[in-house]
Formats: sequence, C-alpha cells, structure tokens
Amino acid sequence: MRSTPPNRPSGHRAWRRIGAAAAAAAALVLAGFGTAVQADAATAPAKVTWTATPCATPKHTGELTCNSYRVTGGLTAFQKQQAARTGVTPKAADASTPSGYGPSNLQSAYGLTSAAASNGSGETIAIVDAYNDPNAESDLASYRSYYGLSACTTANGCFKKVSQTGSTTSLPSSDSGWSEEISLDLDMASAICPKCNILLVEATSATMANLGKAVNEAVTLGAKYVSNSYGGSESSSDTSYDSSYFNHPGVAITVSAGDSGYGAEYPAASRYVTAVGGTALKTSSTTRGWTETVWKTSSTEGTGSGCSAYDAKPSWQTDTGCSKRTISDVSAVADPATGVSVYDSYGVTAGWYTFGGTSASSPIIAGVYALAGTPSSSSYPSSFPYAKAGTSALNDVTSGNNGSCSTSYLCTAQSGYDGPTGWGTPEGVSAFTG
Repeated sequence: MRSTPPNRPSGHRAWRRIGAAAAAAAALVLAGFGTAVQADAATAPAKVTWTATPCATPKHTGELTCNSYRVTGGLTAFQKQQAARTGVTPKAADASTPSGYGPSNLQSAYGLTSAAASNGSGETIAIVDAYNDPNAESDLASYRSYYGLSACTTANGCFKKVSQTGSTTSLPSSDSGWSEEISLDLDMASAICPKCNILLVEATSATMANLGKAVNEAVTLGAKYVSNSYGGSESSSDTSYDSSYFNHPGVAITVSAGDSGYGAEYPAASRYVTAVGGTALKTSSTTRGWTETVWKTSSTEGTGSGCSAYDAKPSWQTDTGCSKRTISDVSAVADPATGVSVYDSYGVTAGWYTFGGTSASSPIIAGVYALAGTPSSSSYPSSFPYAKAGTSALNDVTSGNNGSCSTSYLCTAQSGYDGPTGWGTPEGVSAFTG
C-alpha cells in the first residue's frame, strides 16, 4: 500500500488559501453556545484559510495519513452567524474562544438533540489514531466543560487511553500532529454522544498493520463503534487487511473517505466499514434549518469518493456504475470553512481551534451509531443506512461535486445515492439501527 492517496501532491499540501470561502462560509445556528469576539469589521479578514494538520504528511515511509485541516484565519460560518446576530464582526479565529460548530449546532443539524440527551449510556465509542497524545484527557475535559457536557475521565470510568496492545502505561511516542487529530476525534464523539464512554486506542505508528491491530484491540476491549480518521492509496493487500482488521460483525466501524477529492482510499474502501464522505454545512430558511452540499475546495482538496479497484461490492450496495465497492455510504460536515470547534494544547497554543476534513465526519457518524444502540451480533452496520435509503431518516445531498469522473454519480451529487455523500447525512438515528 502506498501511503500517499491519489491526487494528493506530496509535500505541497501544507497550506491552502480558499479564494471563494466568503461565499462558502455561510451562517449557522448559534443555539446558545460560543461567545462572540468583538472587533472593528474593517480589521477582520473575510476569507477562511487553513492548513493540513501535520499528520496529513506521513511521518515515516509506509505510513497512512490523517484527514484533517486546521483553520488559520478568516471568518468561519459560525463566526459569520455571530456577526449577523450581534451586528458586530468578530475577529479572525484565535485560540481564546470557539470559532466553529459546537455540540448543539451539530445535534441540531442532524436531528440528534433528543437522542443525545437520552441515549448512549453504557455504550463505548473507540477512537483509533496513531502515536500518543499526552494531553488527550485534559483537552477533552476542557471541551466538555465549556459546552456543559458531563465529565468524561479515567477516574469516573468514562475515558480510557490504551496502546494497540491494550496497555495503559506503555504508550507510543508522542506526536503533536496526531495529537491534533486525536483532539478532533474525541471532541466530535463527545459532541454527538455526550453520554457515551470513550476509548482511545493509540497505534505505535501510522502503518496499516499497527492501526489495524489498534482496531482489533478496540473490539477486544468491547467497543461496538470504532472511528478511523486516516487513509492511503489502495493496494492489492487490501482484501487481506479486510479479513485481518475490519471484519467485525456487530461492530460499527466508520472510516473517513479522504480529503483529496475524487479517488478511492483505503480503509474507506473496505466492504466491512461505513465510508463517510464530507459536506459543507450551512444554516438555511428551510424547515430543517440547515443545508448541505458536497465539500470541494479544488480538484485536489475535498471529500473523497470513488470505485474501489480491489474490494468486492457488499451485497447491500447496488449502484451499477461500479462493479466493486463504492465510496461513500453516508456523510457529515467536513468543509473547514464550515468547520467544528476543537480544544487542543499539545504542541500548539492551548486553546480553541476550528477543524475540517473527513476526519471530523467519521467520529460524528460513529457517534450517531452509538446513539442508535448496539448493533445485532451478526450484522454489518454499514448496511443499515441502505435499508432507509431515500427516506426522511437521511438528508439527501443533491448539489456539488468533488472532481471529474466518467461515471457522473461517483463524483457528483444527485438525488438518491452518489459517491461523495452516499445516501446523505443523518436525520435522527433510525438509519443507523439494525
């Protein structure tokens, strides 16, 4: 397996400036969270800029990459809504206060407010990432405290951090780039399922072998929901990885579809996982109050999708333009301009950051599965949304694309199923039960 996904230019992904972000970064529902930072409107840049997190570049040969971006300037969708509400333009993002969507925004967008308040107790979401985040627990505590979520600590049994072998003391070497990814994943799991327990499994490195062993350890330790926010190019070894690491009936395994635009990645291409695409999420005057389009910044940056070259098509996937596994199954917010709030402190100024990428959408969907309840022991939860395809249980995303392709629905949104967004985004939990 090559570590660099298709369409991802090696060494040139560090900084990207978004020329049309002022239009893309539309308003959101404040819903009582966040504090506007007031400033003279003339001093606030309008365009949103962001950088790929350091783990988006392989640390060593043969490693996979994370799928996340951190906002570095400009006004996010969250801040623009604050400006519309207060009449005062906020500053560009800084570390002193949240500048992205918080739990109430995400729960509102995906019809999860009631479920998040009632469901999830006793369920465990596992987050699989590489290397160690020494501040994971304390950063999670800062996020949850700010948003009024119950404490989730080692002491109260809600939080646990282990290595890929299950050790709580012999952990991998620390890495600031993967720590940003870990903070994003933990915070999104908390935002969607605040009553869930969280298990962080840290792989020794970002190779498929070590990350796969971490997935197996998460399942061994009892997690029924496992989020994976990383990927790389497909290879002929993928089918063996499927059987070694991802074939876990009764466990909902989510994987981000990638951030390099049209093109298949692994392990999103595994037939045993729920491949999660990415959207731009904005408020609207519709009954739902929100609208979504395919996340695309450029031909090489946006949600992944495509037709696998190696993985067989699961029986529940019936689209006809791809004879093998098609990516994605469902989707959630990923556009950094409409990104999510995260608290992080390891290797950066301690404070609040806004993140995007399909690294955000994978733990969001894992949280939705957890709110929906424990899957039956013989089931493959990636099939669940297909049973509710075309119903009000999913928000159909019908506009936008993530690149060019010969079979249009693999890269262009349409009514019903399409590659970039699958069957759509959650509207409650009923499409994630089975």
